[in-house]
Amino acid sequence: MRDKTQTNSAAPGDRLIRAGVIVFFVGAVATLVTVAPLFLGTTPFPTYMFGLSMLMGVGFVIAGAGVLQSVAAGRRQARTAGR
Repeated sequence: MRDKTQTNSAAPGDRLIRAGVIVFFVGAVATLVTVAPLFLGTTPFPTYMFGLSMLMGVGFVIAGAGVLQSVAAGRRQARTAGR
């Protein structure tokens, strides 16, 4: 079975995982930017910046959905291979 798998083939859920990682890192940068004025003693950013910080959680959920989709596809493939 291993010799038939292409190394560059995209498994189900890979796009969701990649998108989730990107959204997570955008949220992480927004969190760092939002927290920086608290340590630097400057004027805090507007409230919507705190909303952008929530992208970390959203990215985590998106990546988790991609992992679950990948696991489900692997289980389906294993079930059909066992027949």
